[in-house]
Amino acid sequence: MQLEDYFDFLSPTDIRLKGHRIGIDTVLSYYLEGYTPEEISANLPTLSLEEIYATITYYLHNRPQTDAYLAALDDWREQHYQEWCNNPSPVVQRLQAIKAAKARQAS
Repeated sequence: MQLEDYFDFLSPTDIRLKGHRIGIDTVLSYYLEGYTPEEISANLPTLSLEEIYATITYYLHNRPQTDAYLAALDDWREQHYQEWCNNPSPVVQRLQAIKAAKARQAS
């Protein structure tokens, strides 16, 4: 089995472990914080140690590309968060209005 066979390359901002909804960024965030593969497995019990080691090995073999992927993913998430903040859904707008009304009543 080739290393890339462990992953589904869904889009430029979405690489997941095959058969899971877990992205490689989740595994790598634990790894880059200093967690051991066994500790990662304890936090992500649906992944096998083999899948965790494959993700780490993929990262180590493709560090510049994977670092760029992680940076692009962070940028994408931040952009979407800012868009959400600037244009909240009607439900969020209603909750914000209720919170503001309660704050006015309390003061």
